[in-house]
Amino acid sequence: MENIQVVEIEDPVYEETYAAHIQKNGTSWMGWIPEVPEVSCEENTQEELLQTLVEKLHEILVAVDEAWEKQFEEDVKAGKLDHLRKEALEDLRAGKCIDLMRFTP
Repeated sequence: MENIQVVEIEDPVYEETYAAHIQKNGTSWMGWIPEVPEVSCEENTQEELLQTLVEKLHEILVAVDEAWEKQFEEDVKAGKLDHLRKEALEDLRAGKCIDLMRFTP
């Protein structure tokens, strides 16, 4: 195996950059993203590997985002965030908030 190279890859939708670790392994290339342990793969060429890493990264980011949205909706329906709504309304009534609409053109 050759030395590990670090290559920055960006998810075009979420516009975040990640450090992909890639390494030639005999006749193939393997790669992973330490920040997102679910993303790892092996391909025949470096170009294929980088493309697969980008695709897998995006799939995982979408899955995490969808899970977060689902959990948020469940928490709202279950009333778990009602205390935050109440607190925000109290702050608004007490004049602790700034009306951001004043600043929009």
